[in-house]
Order: sequence, then structure tokens, then C-alpha cells
Amino acid sequence: MSIVEFRNVNKIYNKTTKALTDVSFSVEKGEFVSIIGPSGSGKSTILRCINRLVDATNGKILFNGYDVSYAGKREIRQVRKKIGMIFQHYNLVERLSVIENVLHGRLGHKSTISGMLGYYSEQEKEKAFSIIEKLGLIEQAYKRCDELSGGQKQRVSIARSIMQEPSLILCDEPIASLDPNASKIIMDQLNNINKTMNITCILNLHQVDVAMRYSQRIIGLTSGKIVYDGPPETLTKEKIYDIYQSNEGELITDVG
Repeated sequence: MSIVEFRNVNKIYNKTTKALTDVSFSVEKGEFVSIIGPSGSGKSTILRCINRLVDATNGKILFNGYDVSYAGKREIRQVRKKIGMIFQHYNLVERLSVIENVLHGRLGHKSTISGMLGYYSEQEKEKAFSIIEKLGLIEQAYKRCDELSGGQKQRVSIARSIMQEPSLILCDEPIASLDPNASKIIMDQLNNINKTMNITCILNLHQVDVAMRYSQRIIGLTSGKIVYDGPPETLTKEKIYDIYQSNEGELITDVG
């Protein structure tokens, strides 16, 4: 069964700017999928339509068979419990510690009062520390996030997502702000999470070589349209050129 399905989805911003045009695809449970394309091609819009940070103009978007396109606030809250989101700029509460930020991954599962009071069970705390340790951050557990490097912050963001117990993690340019070494660590961690926890991962990436190395499948976007959807093995230089309409896709940063 598909975990995500787009059916003829269109998105128009400000009634004039067409971000997505008749986009249709599905992602199976457990897949590791990268979406590539030039800036402004609609990569981020696709991810944000899945968890309704952005509303599609028309078409259908299904998550686990449930149509989220026109779901109300309560239904979207339930959907978002099962969808982790990792942002380019981490989206952490910088003044709080690593463990506090990771525990925030449970907020969607709590009442408003419990969330405001910061009440977490001992089981939740133990799980948070276990995840932090697996991501190599145990020595930073009580550090404020504004004291961390970019790569460490992104690992905190991943840990927070895992705390949600998601079935899907969306990654919006997760390594765009990182150096090659930190980028490799992040991609290795995401790959490991996908394989060991069977969590579906959909990533937006600018680095074509990284997408080819880690992905089971690559979706190429140009001007809001899918122009490639297949395995990395068949993504030729000619097809990369079709996606980027230039040699931009060859100007890529190697990771590891």
C-alpha cells in the first residue's frame, strides 16, 4: 500500500504563480525517495503539501489512504503525528537544551496543558536519551542548541522527528547548510533510520550525486512538472540536463 499518493495535484500561489502542474506519483512504505530539481521547481511545495503546511489548489493527496487535501484542523493534527519534518535551518528552539528539543517531538501526542507544563513520562525521557545516544549526541544532551554546530543541530532535528514515532519523515534540503563531512553523517543517519526502523523518507536535495548514492528512487522536477521518476541507475547525464535545463545538475558537491 502507498503511504503517500499525489493525484493530479496543482498548486498556484497568489493566483498567478504555478508551483505544481498536474503532479501524480505514489511512494510505497519503506521507500527512500529523493526529489531533485532547480530552485523554484516545486520541491519544497510537494513536501509541504503532504503535511498541509501548504494547501494544494486542487487534486488529491493521500496519506496512508486518507485524503488530507481538505481535512480539517483536528484531522490534520492527527496526520501530523505520524509525519516528521526536518528543515534546512533545523527549526529548533535554540535557547532550550538538546533533550528538551527532542522531547518536543511528543507534543503532538499530548494535551495542550501537558505540553505547556512540559510534562513527560519517565518512559518518554528514557526513549529520548536512547535516541540521542544512537545519534552520537549524548555528551551534548544538556547543552543549549545555540551552542551546537550545524551538523549537530540537524541530528537533534532528526532525533526530535524519531520521538514522534512517525511512519514518514519529510526532509526539506536537510544538508544544504552543511559541510561535506556533516552532510555525510546526516545522510548516513537518515539511511540507517530508513533501513532499521522502516520509516519512509522523502527528501529534497540539490546534490544530485548524493541523491544517486542514497536513494532507491529519484523524482526530477522542472517548473513544477515531473520529468523523471525512476531508480538512480537510469538517471543519465542527459536526463539530469533535462531536469535542470542546464549543466547545473553537474555542479554538485561530493559527500564522503
